[in-house]
Amino acid sequence: MNGWQTLLYKETLRFWKVGFQTVAAPVLTAILYLLIFGHVLEGRVKVFGSVGYTAFLVPGLVMMSVLQNSFANSSSSLIQSKIMGNLVFLLLTPLSHWSWFVAYVGSSVLRGVAVGAGVLVATWFFIHPGMVAPLWVLMFAVFGAAILGSLGVIAGLWAEKFDQMAAFQNFIIVPMTFLSGVFYSIHSLPPFWRAVSRVNPFFYMIDGFRYGFFGASDVSPWISLGVVGAALALVGAMAVHLLRIGYKIRG
Repeated sequence: MNGWQTLLYKETLRFWKVGFQTVAAPVLTAILYLLIFGHVLEGRVKVFGSVGYTAFLVPGLVMMSVLQNSFANSSSSLIQSKIMGNLVFLLLTPLSHWSWFVAYVGSSVLRGVAVGAGVLVATWFFIHPGMVAPLWVLMFAVFGAAILGSLGVIAGLWAEKFDQMAAFQNFIIVPMTFLSGVFYSIHSLPPFWRAVSRVNPFFYMIDGFRYGFFGASDVSPWISLGVVGAALALVGAMAVHLLRIGYKIRG
């Protein structure tokens, strides 16, 4: 293996060695959400015509798990390496900033997709939402995971201690994820909150992902793809730039 492949392998092995915590635990959390919200709201909430609420909920929970775990992977790896002092061993290597980016974001995509697949398989025992466009599902899952992996790189470089990282996740990532249509269709919201949802890029990731299951969505999947693609280009370019200049990792 060359440099970036070795680093990618190392970062993938880092989360896979503790898979019970990094993969199984998020799957269990998503199942609990499904059981609670599906039991309470099934039959009371109708979306996309004939689509039941529990079926509607499954893609949202899958994508929410993908996004949150992709962010957690790259951000936790960088902040732990900075605080424990072992990041210096990577700085001594001739790896380029592109190698860092591909390895950290690539491993985040792998973890996010692994957790999402686990959630989808686990929910299959309760309901079968179907999948009319698998390519759309895969595309939005990978793009969304790459965006959150890049955000994790940015947050990991910026944060200097664990409470700063927790603040970034609790006050930015979690609210944007929960307010992106995971548990509801934005057409059920008042006009003001519907407009707020439309400026949240996480909404387009989840709405486009959900289109792959039902062939129906709140906005056109092509609009969602455009927004997600632009967000990936912007966030990815920012992460690459910070890695190139060695932001907060080089003296």
